[in-house]
Amino acid sequence: MESNIKYEDKTPSLSYNKNEIKQLTHLDPEGNARMVDVSLKKPLFRKAVAEGFIHLQKTTLELIRNNLMKKGDVLTVAQIAGITAAKKTGEMIPLCHPLPLTHAEVKTIVEEEGVRVSSSVSCYGQTGVEMEALTAVSVALLTLYDMCKAVDKNMILSDIHLVEKIKKEYHC
Repeated sequence: MESNIKYEDKTPSLSYNKNEIKQLTHLDPEGNARMVDVSLKKPLFRKAVAEGFIHLQKTTLELIRNNLMKKGDVLTVAQIAGITAAKKTGEMIPLCHPLPLTHAEVKTIVEEEGVRVSSSVSCYGQTGVEMEALTAVSVALLTLYDMCKAVDKNMILSDIHLVEKIKKEYHC
């Protein structure tokens, strides 16, 4: 049986301007993906803070506040999941450097409309920890979603963003 449906090719053109490629650090001059070489960069103290939000129904928030979710303490599990994700970011994001983190913290704050998740990640290294902080928040939010999906079909993850990025010399 032949279909009458016609598909229009909406693939964007992959032509690159040499000046644009210089700004995209994960592309080589030919436009191929690459891991940035940081071997000659001076190690510095690096810190990143990120946050995001999950909108929940009021009944779901009450279950969380009173620790009555059947899957257990969802806030603690989300925090642990976020910390674990920060430590494994280099394994999940293909061009991200694996970093020896010196600190990773995830906090959850129950608010009127849902739960705010924030992360703070730091290391002493040659590249920043923004991706680790953003990954921590994202996975913590996804964990909250997973643990609440049986009771809340209207959850929305939103506003995942970098709040702060610090890079400075380290002095003992």
